[in-house]
Amino acid sequence: MILTECTNILIRFNEADPLGIVWHGHYVRYFEDGREAFGEKYGLRYLDIFDEGFTVPVVNVQCDYKRSLRYGDRVVVETRYIDDLAAKIKFEYILTNPATGEIVAKGSSVQVFLDKETASLQLITPPFFMEWKRKHGLV
Repeated sequence: MILTECTNILIRFNEADPLGIVWHGHYVRYFEDGREAFGEKYGLRYLDIFDEGFTVPVVNVQCDYKRSLRYGDRVVVETRYIDDLAAKIKFEYILTNPATGEIVAKGSSVQVFLDKETASLQLITPPFFMEWKRKHGLV
């Protein structure tokens, strides 16, 4: 089973440079917007994870830029969960300009589980996350 969520974002004035082109760092923020929408849809919000006793910092993010976005454009962020046997959360992203149909960026991110009290890395998948995976037909 593939779990995905699509988020539609309007590019704001403060995300663009004086030429109207979106600064490259904002694309990573659009990934974050996609993760938050995914978490809302599938019950995997950051606060849900925190309530289970964990934090999930991003330890790797990768972005391949294909086309520029401009102030006033819209971008659709497709966020796809990538199942992994290790104690981590992996996502892939495809950013598309819906007006042109062009892919503007592709990327991925990896998050790991840390105990919220000790910040110790969890080498075994937390039980709540295994249950989440079962609930969504991933195990």
